[in-house]
Amino acid sequence: MAESKSDQRVAAVRRFNRFYTRKIGLLHEGYLASAFSLTEGRVLYELAHQDNVTAGALGRELGLDPGYLSRIVRGFEKRGLLERTRSKADGRQSFLALTRRGHDAFAPLHTRSRDEIGAMLGALPAAEQDRLVEAMRVIEGLLGARPEPKAPYMLRPHQPGDMGWVIHRHGVLYAREYGFDERFEAMVAEIAARFRPALRSEARALLDGREGRRDRRLGLPRRPLEDRGPAPAPARRAGGARPRHRRAPRRRVRALRAPGGLPEDHALDQ
Repeated sequence: MAESKSDQRVAAVRRFNRFYTRKIGLLHEGYLASAFSLTEGRVLYELAHQDNVTAGALGRELGLDPGYLSRIVRGFEKRGLLERTRSKADGRQSFLALTRRGHDAFAPLHTRSRDEIGAMLGALPAAEQDRLVEAMRVIEGLLGARPEPKAPYMLRPHQPGDMGWVIHRHGVLYAREYGFDERFEAMVAEIAARFRPALRSEARALLDGREGRRDRRLGLPRRPLEDRGPAPAPARRAGGARPRHRRAPRRRVRALRAPGGLPEDHALDQ
């Protein structure tokens, strides 16, 4: 009996699923040759990239059974990878966040995944890479992936906690991406101590208009960067070697221009 068109489509999708899961190594015993399962690796990823997330919100985002997610969270807590903070607004809820050990556990997974996908793409010419990425966007769109919200970034005066958040995120991200230790975070704190937004009416903070949260960038006044005095010596990495020096900033840092436009009299430190 000949297969119907519907049966052929189902078979084609299943064939692609088998191919792609093998291609990206999901059939291996541990996710990316680690001690984590695929689901545990995804939960780590979400926790590393979100602030103040609850277990309920995380479960809905990933489509996980609450009981299954609860067991993963408890396992992470026992291993010192995760900590809970009781919500001040609703005592029945707790926010989940990775500890330093949790970020250390996630860092090699992030690096390995990036390297493996980079190697897979690197085997193709640039034009074919673009075709592949565009095909993936088509699949996401057709299967109902939520599109990235398109809202402009906004500028507002600095508020209490902004500079502390900048210091915190620099410490977390540079430890995860480049292996910098706590001395780098201390260096950022020294720089932040010299930035006094309360005394400078022209200073602004950049907000992510999509969620009303702080962005990873900091709004700077127009005054040239070199007028602010010498910066502290860069912190050493955990192994003792100094990190690579970034290129010296020009008089105006390249601005991020979102839809609707940001004022041209603010440079943005990226």
